[in-house]
Amino acid sequence: MKKGIHPKYVQTEAKCACGNVFKVGSTKSDIRVEICSKCHPFFTGKQKLIDTAGRIERFHRKYGKEYANIQKKQSE
Repeated sequence: MKKGIHPKYVQTEAKCACGNVFKVGSTKSDIRVEICSKCHPFFTGKQKLIDTAGRIERFHRKYGKEYANIQKKQSE
């Protein structure tokens, strides 16, 4: 590596808006994040599915008869 051109890489604390603090390696000395694994809906189990019914209905309107015919042929 060429000397004097790379930023200093340090161990620093990242602070989340929920109050969680964790250590990471970075070139910045202070990191603040809005969301982390302690408060993100995917990791907390509070994830919501949005608009799935609309997508399914649209699929059935577009391909409903063809999809039903395929299922009938497979069951016979």
